Amino acid sequence: MPKIILITHQKGGVGKSTLTFNLAQNIAKSSKVAVLDFDSQGSLSQLKEIITSFDIIPFVEDINTILNLEYDFVFIDTPPYLSNHLPKLINIADLILVPTKAGILDLLAIKSTLKLIELEQKTNATLVVFNMIKPNTTLTLDILIGLEEYKVPIAKTHISDLVAFTRSVVLQGVANDRNAQRQLDQLSKEILLLLL
Repeated sequence: MPKIILITHQKGGVGKSTLTFNLAQNIAKSSKVAVLDFDSQGSLSQLKEIITSFDIIPFVEDINTILNLEYDFVFIDTPPYLSNHLPKLINIADLILVPTKAGILDLLAIKSTLKLIELEQKTNATLVVFNMIKPNTTLTLDILIGLEEYKVPIAKTHISDLVAFTRSVVLQGVANDRNAQRQLDQLSKEILLLLL
């Protein structure tokens, strides 16, 4: 049975699909990985023909089939809204990643997602990941302080707003950028330590 990693946040533009792609690409170097694209935009499904390091599975209606997939890890990319599938996905997830930018609107929008996770009693299996972070800004610290009220674990590794991450889908990874690869390796390590 695979380890299920759900990537969700009700707000669009926080980099869910790009983070999903990069984590899957990174972990696929040593494991059998699939990405399940639950986003109706199908951003990742469009890459199905050109990505060879991991499998991309378009939306499946029967969520229970995910549990029977023969992979080490299955990443689930979700749409930028709270779908009626989300409670079921939260329940089957071994780990829930909630990527967020360091912005006031992102902090306000994360509340609904974290509330749903709390209702499903999966707060301890959740990790907020600061994604697309601008360098040298105190706003990140302000948002960190704002997140304290939710009592949700926050990843030590922050993913910067680097061009390498934006280009990673076309270049099939970030290996050519040492800073981006270091951040991705550190976040992957945090995730794997929580799962294993």
